[in-house]
Amino acid sequence: MSSTDVSPVESTAPVSSDRDNFIYDIIDQDLADGTYGDRVVTRFPPEPNGYLHIGHAKSIVLNFGIKHDYADQADTRCHLRFDDTNPETENPEYVDSIKEAVQWLGYDWEEHEYYASDYFEQFYEYAVKLIKQGDAYVDSLDEEEIREYRGSVDQPGTPSPYRDRSVEENLELFRKMRAGEFEDGEHVLRAKIDMTSPHMIMRDPLLFRIKHAHHYRQGDDWCLYPMYDYAHPLEDAIEDVTHSLCTLEFDNNRRVYDWVLEHCLEDEEIPSRPRQYEFNRLNLDYTVMSKRRLRHLVEEEYVDGWDDPRLPTLAGLRRRGVPPSAIRSFCRRVGVTRSQSRVQMSHFEHALRDDLNEKAPRVMAVLDPLKVVATNVDEDAVDWIDASHWPRDIDKEGTRKVPFTREFYIEREDFREDPPDDFIRLAPGREVRLRHGYYFTCETVVTDDNGTVVELRGTIDPETRGGTAPDGRSPDGTLHWVSASHGVPFEARVYDRLFDVPNPRAADDDFTAHLNPNSLSVQEGVLEPAAAEHLTDARVQFVRKGYYWPDPEDSTEDHLVFNQIVSLRDTWGETDASLSREEIEERRREKERQKEQQRQRSLENKTDPVELLSDDQRDRFDYYHEELDVNRESAATIAGSDALADFFDAALQAYDAPRPVANWVVNELLGNLRDRTVDDLPFGASEFAALVRLVDSDEITNRAARTVFEEMLDKGGAPEHIVDERGLRQVDDTDALSAIIDQVLDEHPDEVARYRDGKQSLIGFFMGQVMQRTDGSANPEVARTLLQEQLEE
Repeated sequence: MSSTDVSPVESTAPVSSDRDNFIYDIIDQDLADGTYGDRVVTRFPPEPNGYLHIGHAKSIVLNFGIKHDYADQADTRCHLRFDDTNPETENPEYVDSIKEAVQWLGYDWEEHEYYASDYFEQFYEYAVKLIKQGDAYVDSLDEEEIREYRGSVDQPGTPSPYRDRSVEENLELFRKMRAGEFEDGEHVLRAKIDMTSPHMIMRDPLLFRIKHAHHYRQGDDWCLYPMYDYAHPLEDAIEDVTHSLCTLEFDNNRRVYDWVLEHCLEDEEIPSRPRQYEFNRLNLDYTVMSKRRLRHLVEEEYVDGWDDPRLPTLAGLRRRGVPPSAIRSFCRRVGVTRSQSRVQMSHFEHALRDDLNEKAPRVMAVLDPLKVVATNVDEDAVDWIDASHWPRDIDKEGTRKVPFTREFYIEREDFREDPPDDFIRLAPGREVRLRHGYYFTCETVVTDDNGTVVELRGTIDPETRGGTAPDGRSPDGTLHWVSASHGVPFEARVYDRLFDVPNPRAADDDFTAHLNPNSLSVQEGVLEPAAAEHLTDARVQFVRKGYYWPDPEDSTEDHLVFNQIVSLRDTWGETDASLSREEIEERRREKERQKEQQRQRSLENKTDPVELLSDDQRDRFDYYHEELDVNRESAATIAGSDALADFFDAALQAYDAPRPVANWVVNELLGNLRDRTVDDLPFGASEFAALVRLVDSDEITNRAARTVFEEMLDKGGAPEHIVDERGLRQVDDTDALSAIIDQVLDEHPDEVARYRDGKQSLIGFFMGQVMQRTDGSANPEVARTLLQEQLEE
C-alpha cells in the first residue's frame, strides 16, 4: 500500500464528543448573540515550508472539529489556507504533503482551498490605502538599525528619521519597491503606530519587505512580500472567517491583527470582523515540534526523510502505522486551554494503545529466534491448531490456523540456561505452556564453540493440546512461538523515542547531541503464516511484543517489513528527566528485585494464595499472571473471586492496562468495599477503568485520584466529570505553579530562611503546602523542581 493512499475507513473523522473548552464557549455565545448571524467559519492556515507534525494535528482537529460539531446549528466551514508569503522556503511538495495529511486525518475542506499569494494585489492596495491615510511609511533603515531604533522592554523606541516622509514620497517609493527598482533590504514598509508603546510589537511593525525570489505559484511577478502579521488578518477578512484560532505565541500579535483590520477596512466592508483567539500549543516530550528543527534533521540526514517513523510528522506517524483515529482522540484528550504545558510521551502512547486494542487482531511473531526441537513429534507432522485473534474478547469473531511442527522458534530472551529465582519462562528441565499449543519440557541445550545457545531440545505432552492438562497442572510460564518450517521471515523495525531527554530544545548545546542512538533497531524475525498471508495491510498485535503494521514503502511479498507502532507497555515510566536510559533501566530492575524480595518474605509467612485456588480459578490466575503480566499476589486475589474477576475483565475492556487496573482493584477497590460487594457499587467497571486511565496517564495525581474515588464510592458518577467539576486535573503549567510557589514562600519566610540555612528536609513541608493549595493536582516532579529553583535563588 502506497504511503499516499488514504483508506476510506481511516479518512472518516467522527464528530468530537468533547465540547468543554473556552473556544466552544465563545462560539456558543456568539451564536446566541447573533454576532455573525448563523455563520461559524474557521481556517487552518499552514505555511508550506515543511511537513505537518502532530502539533499541527491539534489545530486541525480543533478547527475542522468545530465545522463538524456545529454543522447542525450553524452555517459552518473550515478553510484550508496556505500562508505562502515567504518564497525562499516554500514549494509544491509541501503543499501536497499538507493536503494529504489533512485528508488522512479524516477532514475535508471541500471547495474552500485558498492561498495568501492569491491576495497579493489586494494586500498591495490596502497598503496604499494605509499610506494615503498617513498610517504607513517607507523606511530606509537597515535591519540592524530598525532593531536599535525599536528600543527595549525598558526603553521606548526612537522614531525613524524617515518616519515623516510625505504621503507622495511614500507612495512613489512604494511603487518603485513593487516595480523591483530596489535591492533586498533597501527599504521596508512600516505601520505608523507608536514608537513609545509598552508593547514592542506595536512600535511601527513591518508590513512589507523586498525579496527578489521566485515564488512557486506567482513566479517572478512579485518582489514585494507581506509580513505575516499584516497578511494574516486581511486573509481572514477576505475569506469571511469568524473565529481565527492561533496558538499562544501569537497572543501579543493580536494587537497588530486588530490594528490592521481597524485601519484597512471600513465598517461597511466588514460589519462583524473576525476575531483572533489563542490556545495552548501541543508540546510533546522526547521530540521537537519545530519545522525548522525537523527540516534540519531531514536535510542533515539524521533521519530518513520527512516520513521517517521516528519523527512526529504526520507523514512519519502515518508510515509508522499510527491510526488517524488515535491522533484525533489524543488531540481531544489533551484539551484546549490558555495554559501552556508539556505533554508526556506516555500520554500519546496510552492513546495509541487504547485505539489499537480494539482494532488489532493478535498473532504470534518471534523477533529474536531461538530454535527448539520437539523430539517426540514426527518430522513431517503438521498440527493445524485453531487460535482466536481475540483471546480476551469472546464476543469478537476471528480465528486462524496456526501450524505446530517438530521444529519451532521462541524468543531468545524467554530461555535462561541458569535462570534467576524470579525467572518464570523456559529453562533446562522446566515445563512451559506454548500459547495455543502444548506443554513443552526442555531436556537438552545445544551450544556452539563459543558457548552460545543455538538450539533447545525436549518433548511435548500430547495430552495438553490447546494449552490445558487433564490432570490440572499449570506451568508458570506461557511462551509465544512460530513454526520453523511454516513461519515467514520478516524484518521488524522497533522504534524508540527520538531523543533521550524530554525537552531537547532546552539543551544548552546542539539539540541533535541528544538524539537517542537506539531510536531504531532492526531485527530479523519469523511470523506465523496467517499473519503474513491475510493481514499484510492491517495493524496487528504481536503477542507480548507490541502493535505492528507492514511498512507501506519497503514491505513487499518477497520481503516483509513490519514497523512497531507502539510497545504493549511503557518501558520508560515516570523517571527523573536527568537520568540516562541505563540509569532508568537499572532503577526499574532494582524495583523489580525489591518486589520479589517482598514477595518471598510474604510467602515465608503465609500460605501461597495460588494453592487455595480451584482448577478454574487457577486457569484464570495463569492467564492474568502469565499473559497479562499482573503480579502474582494481585492475580491470585482477583482470580479467587468470580465477581472480582468479572469486574476486572470488564474494566480491561474499557482500558487495556492490566497492571494498573489490577493494582487499583486490589489496593483501592477491595480496601474500600467494607461490607459491600462489587455488585453494590454505585459505578460500573467502565467508570472505574476511566479513573485508572486518568491517573495512569498522569492527567491527575494519585492524591486527586483517591479524592475522586471517594466521591465515586459515595454517589457514583463519571470520574472525568468529577475531575473537571472539582478542578483536579494535574497542573503542569510552570507559570501557574510558580505563582502558587511564590505565595507559599512569601507566607512562610521563617521556613524559607531555615531551608536556606541548611534545613533541606523542609522541602517536604513546602511540597505539602503546594499540594494543599492545588487540591493535590500539582505535578509533583514539576512542583518539586520549581520549588528547589525558587528556594535557591
